[in-house]
Amino acid sequence: MPYYIYKITPGPTDLTRSLENLEYHDTFKAAKNKARQLRTEMDSDDNRSIKVIFANSELHADEMLMLKREQPILREWEK
Repeated sequence: MPYYIYKITPGPTDLTRSLENLEYHDTFKAAKNKARQLRTEMDSDDNRSIKVIFANSELHADEMLMLKREQPILREWEK
């Protein structure tokens, strides 16, 4: 399964954010290095983010990135 690199532009809500598939790599190391390079090339005031995701297909990667993830429950010792 490939590692996809996405540029994510936030929208008014989490469900309306824009996903742009930039490229994919067969190894995590190559994808990680490319993502780091893309992050360093971005302006500091840019509100977009670069993400690497491991998925079966581009469609599966899109679905995983659009899922609303629940916030983890804070335990007493984590406060």
